[in-house]
Amino acid sequence: MKTIVDKHELRELLGDWRREGEHVAIVPTMGNLHAGHISLVDVARDNAERVVVTVFVNPTQFGEGEDFDSYPRTIEKDTRRLKKASADVLFIPDVETVYPLGLENATRVIVPGLTQQLCGSFRPGHFDGVTTVVARLFALVQPDVAVFGEKDYQQQLVIRRMVEDLSLPISILSAPTVREEDGLAMSSRNSYLDAAERQKAPALFESLQAIAAQLAAGAREFADLEESGREALEQAGFEPEYVAIRSADDLGPAAADCPRYVVLAAAHLGGTRLIDNLVVDA
Repeated sequence: MKTIVDKHELRELLGDWRREGEHVAIVPTMGNLHAGHISLVDVARDNAERVVVTVFVNPTQFGEGEDFDSYPRTIEKDTRRLKKASADVLFIPDVETVYPLGLENATRVIVPGLTQQLCGSFRPGHFDGVTTVVARLFALVQPDVAVFGEKDYQQQLVIRRMVEDLSLPISILSAPTVREEDGLAMSSRNSYLDAAERQKAPALFESLQAIAAQLAAGAREFADLEESGREALEQAGFEPEYVAIRSADDLGPAAADCPRYVVLAAAHLGGTRLIDNLVVDA
């Protein structure tokens, strides 16, 4: 595996691969990699001859008071994991490479509507930062395939919408959420939890499972189910931002005739914000 920081070196290598007829997959990350990230690399490897993993902690998707400065940066560990996963390139651009005109003068990519609900309501501007940086990484790598995790369910729908609207020739693939043995979705931010909080954390997924079971059994009192989920989280020691049941296809309002639902939640446990979701076939 090659570690590259310079975009010109990256483009030269990518050009060599493309002249040989090879397809390129990108796995965008912010580092502090865990088994969930490695599962994305596996999906990328199954769908392209070459895999580029990016590690870039993107300042434009963090709001005021969020954890940009303290976000875990573990590049040596990440490098070892990616070598074992047989990634071809670890691309580690700096801020000047991704935002050559500076953050204040940066052209931004905004996906309206879909980004202004759920997590977007509680983190204003977050998804604008996500779409902006992903569009820039796409421009730098020009991949044929991009892989995102389903744990960030809203994010992968936003990326799909952006790619469709901009007619980008990129196939967007998603990989299932990877969980700890007790059901907690793997996340870089899980490292913020202290021992007592870590014991409570699986209740987030358990609350989603309870709602999903009722939906699968035919319950359609969506507001009541959402409220029961919020109450369960509060009783478990969380401070919920939202528990929501939506159409899995586009995050539209849940309706009795939806073919698939997604149950989503975001909640604070101590100082850590956790998100999770569960898709339910109607």
